[in-house]
Amino acid sequence: MTLNVSIDSKLPDVGTTIFTVMSALAQQHDAINLSQGFPDFDGPPALLERVQYYLTHGYNQYPPMAGVPALREAVAAKVAHMYGAQVDAQGEVTITAGATEALFCAIAAVVRSGDEVVVFDPAYDSYEPVVRLQGGTTVHVPLQGPDFHVDWARVEDAVNERTRLIIVNSPHNPTGAVWQAADMAALRALAERYNFFILADEVYEHIIFDGVAHESMCRYADLLARSFVVSSFGKTYHVTGWKVGYCVAPPQLTDEFRRIHQFVNFTVNTPVQYALADFLNQHSQHHQELPDFYQAKRDLFCELLAPSRFNLVPSAGTYFQLLNYSEISQEQDVPLARRWTSEHKVASIPISVFYADPGQLTTPVLRFCFAKDDDTLQRAAAILCQL
Repeated sequence: MTLNVSIDSKLPDVGTTIFTVMSALAQQHDAINLSQGFPDFDGPPALLERVQYYLTHGYNQYPPMAGVPALREAVAAKVAHMYGAQVDAQGEVTITAGATEALFCAIAAVVRSGDEVVVFDPAYDSYEPVVRLQGGTTVHVPLQGPDFHVDWARVEDAVNERTRLIIVNSPHNPTGAVWQAADMAALRALAERYNFFILADEVYEHIIFDGVAHESMCRYADLLARSFVVSSFGKTYHVTGWKVGYCVAPPQLTDEFRRIHQFVNFTVNTPVQYALADFLNQHSQHHQELPDFYQAKRDLFCELLAPSRFNLVPSAGTYFQLLNYSEISQEQDVPLARRWTSEHKVASIPISVFYADPGQLTTPVLRFCFAKDDDTLQRAAAILCQL
């Protein structure tokens, strides 16, 4: 029996994400996958041991909807230590099924039909679809190359009385750019004038280089009072497949956030939460040493590429490096990334797909992930140096 079924899609122009596409292409062609942002090494042994312990000691049933208290308390303690903010673990910290779920719930909590949401292009691709699902409109402000800094005059032109939310991503995926104190001052002035909410995507908060301090919203009481601050255990502990993140927000915002969270995912798997709590409490040196760990990989990757024809500025944060290929090819980035994956066996991410108007990308760059074993980076660099 054939049913005449049709769906009027809410997102008719949204296809499979570029991360899935390029990882699948890398697998198809047996290419070195420097596209999707995940390590090819495992998480800390002590963390894996704690998961095994809780798996085998009866911690396998539903945890509280907002997250295991011990983990929320550990997050609150970390926020206090890192950023000087005193947040209530009970009423201001929620554990989520990865940062992606937290981003969804935060946007859904505050955006209403007719609202405008400001994002900075190239913008991570999960923001705009959620805004549209809430009936909102996304306003795109392009970052300024070649270092992808914020042009605050353009932001001020984009903000108005309909602006409900600004989404900030620092350290920034896909460019690796990092906000400075001057950016925070400009944001504070605009927020006071227009009274919008802030969604701070800070999943790479501990991956920032050259001795620079992360400018978290948690450092500024006035900004935190209007913010959802989202982070990721997967990025910090090299366990992206666990999909565990968290959101810090003031009580009123957290209440609305949890109203949505309970019907999106309800809660997050129990043994991993307890293991993360133990590890965060007992091994805080891990996230404190993470900048040096990844800076060494960044520096190695850049050094290995020194003989190449790429132009590059070392990434300021995240575990991504942009490579300018203008001296190698005049091809558009999407077909070039696909061709190099199939022909040269190294997969990357084209940047133009993160723009509402790809013509705003004036620098021909591809994004490469250096969260890989040194041997992987050496093999990939050897290929890239031959291009």
